[in-house]
Amino acid sequence: MSSDQIPGYTYGTDEVPDAPITVEEFDRLKQTVLFDDDDEDALRQAGDVLEGQIDDVLELWYDFVGDHDFLMYYFTDGEGTPDEEYLERVRERFGQWIRDTCTTPYDEDWLNYQFEIGRRHTREKKNQVDDADAVDHIHMRYLVAFIFPITATIRDFLANSDHTDEEIDRMYHAWFKSIVLQVTLWSYPYVPEEDW
Repeated sequence: MSSDQIPGYTYGTDEVPDAPITVEEFDRLKQTVLFDDDDEDALRQAGDVLEGQIDDVLELWYDFVGDHDFLMYYFTDGEGTPDEEYLERVRERFGQWIRDTCTTPYDEDWLNYQFEIGRRHTREKKNQVDDADAVDHIHMRYLVAFIFPITATIRDFLANSDHTDEEIDRMYHAWFKSIVLQVTLWSYPYVPEEDW
């Protein structure tokens, strides 16, 4: 499925509002997590490695969520009934998110979409793009805590290649930096603006 056919995927369109921070502030955040052009190069390399494995990555992550009812809760109607259509639509975007993490330039469009992703985890916009009737807010603690499983599990997929250990480390650390950077941006709608 091409990205323009993915339900609710609005990257780079007029539907995505401008980020509430400047490009200069974004650059400072990148510097804080030691993210630079070499990391973007390493992520492009990671994208080549992961492309044929995205379904396997998503299967692992979805199994992880499904094994924890307190995580699956966010895809239910609040009474424990999973919204299967919602899960499938999110899955398509999740796969594209892997691609975007690896292959999309970390420019203003990328920055704007990170804030959109953040809003879609909160009462401000959760469920709207999918017209879903699921729980309307993902608690921030799980957004932050998910940094580890989303990072740690990717290493085996990166190692499933003919790259050297040094190249795998480079890709893995670039991925880790990107995840921390993204979750930092996603946290914006959760806290008062003056505290963020």
